[in-house]
Amino acid sequence: MAAAPHSTPQSSPPVTASHDLPVSATLSAYISGDWAPTPLPDLSAEPAAPWAARRRAALSARYPSERLVVPAGRLAVRSNDVDFRFRPHSAYAHLTGGEQTPESVLVLEPYAGGHRETLYLRPRSPRDTGDFFQDRRYGEFWSGRRPTLEESAALLGLECEHLDHLGAALTGGTPTRVLRGVDRAVDSLVGPHPDAFADARLAATLSELRLVKDAWEVQQIQLAVDHTTAGFEDVVRALPAALKHHRGERWIEGVFGLRARAEGNGLGYETIAASGAHACVLHWIRNDGPLDPGDLLLLDAGVETDTLYTADVTRTLPLSGRFSGAQRDVYELALAAQQAGIDALRPGARFRDFHWAAMRVIAEGLAAWGVLPCSAEQALSADDGRYRRYTLCGSGHMLGLDVHDCSSARAEEYVEGVLEVGQVLTVEPGIYLQPDDLTLPQELRGIGIRVEDDLVITEDGAQLMSSALPRRPEEIEEWMGRLLAG
Repeated sequence: MAAAPHSTPQSSPPVTASHDLPVSATLSAYISGDWAPTPLPDLSAEPAAPWAARRRAALSARYPSERLVVPAGRLAVRSNDVDFRFRPHSAYAHLTGGEQTPESVLVLEPYAGGHRETLYLRPRSPRDTGDFFQDRRYGEFWSGRRPTLEESAALLGLECEHLDHLGAALTGGTPTRVLRGVDRAVDSLVGPHPDAFADARLAATLSELRLVKDAWEVQQIQLAVDHTTAGFEDVVRALPAALKHHRGERWIEGVFGLRARAEGNGLGYETIAASGAHACVLHWIRNDGPLDPGDLLLLDAGVETDTLYTADVTRTLPLSGRFSGAQRDVYELALAAQQAGIDALRPGARFRDFHWAAMRVIAEGLAAWGVLPCSAEQALSADDGRYRRYTLCGSGHMLGLDVHDCSSARAEEYVEGVLEVGQVLTVEPGIYLQPDDLTLPQELRGIGIRVEDDLVITEDGAQLMSSALPRRPEEIEEWMGRLLAG
């Protein structure tokens, strides 16, 4: 049989080529010279630098005589030769003040007085190697200017070394703990610790160091909340256009995303813009549905600041501007549950207390409606739990650099622990009445409501950081009417 046109022998590899043209020696020589110096104009230390130094000192005190390795992570491929936008691991950001260079690694090397702190990173691409214009991933012409090692040291208050020196720094017999699973290349450089669980304990410690926020962190989270408030206002103003679009949920997502990128680093997590029965899907991020004026919109969204702290706020809004009777009944039950949870927040309270306070309100409400086939007390018992058919998940979590912050912390320090001044968390009970649930009367089916706010624990209770957004149904209606009118 004759070979097909343009075919090659099966034993030969396919020949591929870049869509970019080859670089000649003449071009390389020409492009590598005659560049003016461009030092950074301001080398004053980043505002977070002194706070990060205190966090590193706290970490150092936990592990004397051991080397500690905390990588930022690497660029992740989205598809083919396109990467996701880089975002460093939160533990690394916490200890460096938010430094965001891919492949960077923080090393704490033990010595008699504590640890010597060194940041290994990829500095500015030099103009004498060709990397600055030929390296599509890290070259300055492709990805922008990075600081020099000296500039990074001044900005971060850290000794900085070239990333190429990392391998040599990790040699020797010093017991070494590494935050594993963040950078495979770094993992391969660090041998096993004598304690098989040493690395897992380091990961837990790094989470636990973030349980109580310092004053600078609280300020950053408040900034994230303030930008998020503006994003919710943007969404309400955009509702007339969104209602006309066949993918109104996605229109809402885009409007909020614009605020997140304009004011911060972007989204703290994928926006949930769930209308109608989509609000009964706890993590609905497809956001491809239309908007019906008779439905509710559950919007769960948060802006991440340039320093990588996020807000996490949910409001459930009537797309018509007014709640129907059934919608208001469910909303008021969810709001009463949230208020009970907020009222339970205080230093010394068990972390789960606010959840159980909220669940009791919901169970009693469901029982009063005749939805539960048993008493609220029976449904709340550990061997029953039938109320959870309508409110499945927990009622809140720690908040900070991650939307579900401190998730590697030990249970006894977090979910089974007690609240402390300076902790930031969400309270977010929800009621999710599935559209095909035959235990419900028809008028309740397909209603999903969550009310979520961000709070910081104070000496006498908790401060509502997201108080600028209305919570009560009549306040929401007034707020929406004002924004839409003007």
